[in-house]
Amino acid sequence: MTLSNDTMIGIDCALFIGGFMQSDQPRLAFFPINLFGAIMGYCGLTLVAKEISDIFGFASQIFYALAFITTLFFTLISVIYMAKLIKHMKAVHNEFSHPVALHFFPTFSISLLLLSLIYKDIDFDLAQVLWTLGAVMQFGFLLMILNNWIHQEKWQITHMNPAWFIPVVGNIVVPIGAVNFAPLEVAWFFFSIGLIFWLILNSIVMYRLFFHPPMLKVLEPTLFILIAPPAVGFISYMNLQAMAGVDDFARILFYIALFMTVLLLSQLPRFIAVPFSLSWWAYTFPIAAMTLASFIMYEQLDMSFFAYIGFALLAMLIALVAHLTAKTLWAVKKQQLCVPPQPAQK
Repeated sequence: MTLSNDTMIGIDCALFIGGFMQSDQPRLAFFPINLFGAIMGYCGLTLVAKEISDIFGFASQIFYALAFITTLFFTLISVIYMAKLIKHMKAVHNEFSHPVALHFFPTFSISLLLLSLIYKDIDFDLAQVLWTLGAVMQFGFLLMILNNWIHQEKWQITHMNPAWFIPVVGNIVVPIGAVNFAPLEVAWFFFSIGLIFWLILNSIVMYRLFFHPPMLKVLEPTLFILIAPPAVGFISYMNLQAMAGVDDFARILFYIALFMTVLLLSQLPRFIAVPFSLSWWAYTFPIAAMTLASFIMYEQLDMSFFAYIGFALLAMLIALVAHLTAKTLWAVKKQQLCVPPQPAQK
């Protein structure tokens, strides 16, 4: 009997979840919150497929297949992390107190927001529920994390890394869906918060990178997060303007994102040398955002240059997602994923 691809994916997911929920409870305690970063990457790829379908009139079936896979993986990871929350509350608390892991908690709310964009034209009511949950949780995470930054004495400049942008990027994602699901003023509220805190954090991150010791090797992939605020900001701003043309501010956001992309790709040998870890998923969503922004520029300006950029980045994104999915599933199979933290390589 031949099994369909969807059936095989379901079997793989059942085995994946079974490994954490049944046989080896200590592994569940170390299930990482930053795995939701992989969902952001999948959501980004799915939204790019949707944009290509809208602009060029093909890849619609690929979009629906990716939407199914992304939803399946999101549900799987959410169920496992919920089990961790119930059975290992102290482990979750420790993660929330960790100077790096803390900033990955909004990846859950951002995933909800991105899923709402995926489902907007499939099931509007479901998309509205996903967006509302995501927006409320994103605002809650923002308040908690900002209060943590302001009132905790533990923070040092060397703790700063681009992962600190994640709570900010979430606020810039909110308006993309808000224009469909909420009053326009709500969209501008979140966009304003995200934009201002991006500028503040960008200055601090650059100061830390320029004048202090290098980050740990395992955190170097998070440098790609520097692409996300201007790229997502461009997409968000274009939606706020109802795609009514590319004005000067939109150009500034896009070209900042494009420059950061070129700058980071010029360091590709350095990033390839970083040992694999879940932090590699930090490559995917920023590249997806830049890919989507490039196709929007092509759609608005009808200049082939931007389509070439979009397709080049898309090829890179597909290769990355496929490679990281294989590496992550292999790590799960070898029981290398949910283990006590090891000393980091400097």
